[in-house]
Amino acid sequence: MKPPAQTGGGLHRNVYVLALTSFLTDVSSEMLQNVMPLFLMNVLGASTAVVGLIDGVAETTASLLKLYSGQLSDRLGKRKALAVLGYGLSSFTKPLLYFATTWGWVLGVRFGDRIGKGLRTAPRDALIAGSVKESERGKAFGLHRAGDTAGAFTGILLAMIIIWLAQSGKTLLTRQTFQTIALVSIIPALLAVGVLALGAREIEPAKTAAGAGAVPFGTGKAWQSLDPRFRRFLGVMVLFTLGNSSDSFLILLGQARGLNVLQVLGMMLTFNAVYSLLSSPFGTLSDRFGRRRLILAGWLIYGLCYLGFAAASSGWMVWLLMGAYGIYYALTEGIAKAYVADLVPQAQRGTAYGFFNAAIGITALPASLIAGLLWQGLGAWAGFGSAAPFFFGSGLALLSSLLFWRWVK
Repeated sequence: MKPPAQTGGGLHRNVYVLALTSFLTDVSSEMLQNVMPLFLMNVLGASTAVVGLIDGVAETTASLLKLYSGQLSDRLGKRKALAVLGYGLSSFTKPLLYFATTWGWVLGVRFGDRIGKGLRTAPRDALIAGSVKESERGKAFGLHRAGDTAGAFTGILLAMIIIWLAQSGKTLLTRQTFQTIALVSIIPALLAVGVLALGAREIEPAKTAAGAGAVPFGTGKAWQSLDPRFRRFLGVMVLFTLGNSSDSFLILLGQARGLNVLQVLGMMLTFNAVYSLLSSPFGTLSDRFGRRRLILAGWLIYGLCYLGFAAASSGWMVWLLMGAYGIYYALTEGIAKAYVADLVPQAQRGTAYGFFNAAIGITALPASLIAGLLWQGLGAWAGFGSAAPFFFGSGLALLSSLLFWRWVK
């Protein structure tokens, strides 16, 4: 077996190619994603419950496919082809938002986009994990998350420029502005597919995994074959995710507390700047000091941030808290995926990442539905109003932290 092809930075070229691919994809996605809840409510007149339903259904769709695409990549020993197919499908689906006139249309487009995400995520993560040494996993996933989030930062910045040119400081988003953003988002999406198709290389460990040591196909047998520590970790992650509703509700909270469209995007820009700048250093830190400690720290910060969101009475408070919220993401997103690779062998990683991403995504449906209902229904009835989903999320985060500390060694 040949050693991984490395660049001058010491990591396999796949890590840099996938970081660039994610950068370009997120430039495209975040241009749309961060104005999507505003488009749904300001233009299409949807409720917060509908926003939660769309986000939840979309993520659940992706999650079911992640489960099987990960297993399929283990069986075939081919990660790259599935990743290219997934990125390509998303790239050709998102521009259809230009024609959206009802929330059902938005749901359909998001459904197609998330099918692409479901196909690509587990094989991509397994490709990254298999391209680096164990001592570099945190660094590799941290770099990937940094590229992903830098793309989100750039996408939001481009959306802000378009909004500033099209409608200046108007409080509500207009249809024409949203359509312009949808058209511009096509360019980076297509570039991302080209970079991945031409730049990434299949790796030999993925090929040998198909011949020997791969888990049996099918969810039941595959689940039982995985390390018990991984299964416990995933159980705790599901509980945490149940209180981690879509970030669309944070965007709506900012607007509800007085921020206009440009200010809401400025808030998200701050979040992504913090997330992007800290992801790589925290990932490298996890290689030296252990991933459990950093994940626990991230969950505790999340719980405190959500308490802050519940108590926030003005737009600047929400904006400030979004910066701290970026620290939570930097401490957990890439590091949790590196932790999965620590718990399972190479031949099972596609399957493990499939279960990991699927479980989190499937839980996103009830999480977002609960948040939407708490915001406008139960929360209003109990007197908490828009603070209710954030109290709920904070409580589950603190409970999950305790279980992770005691149960997953």
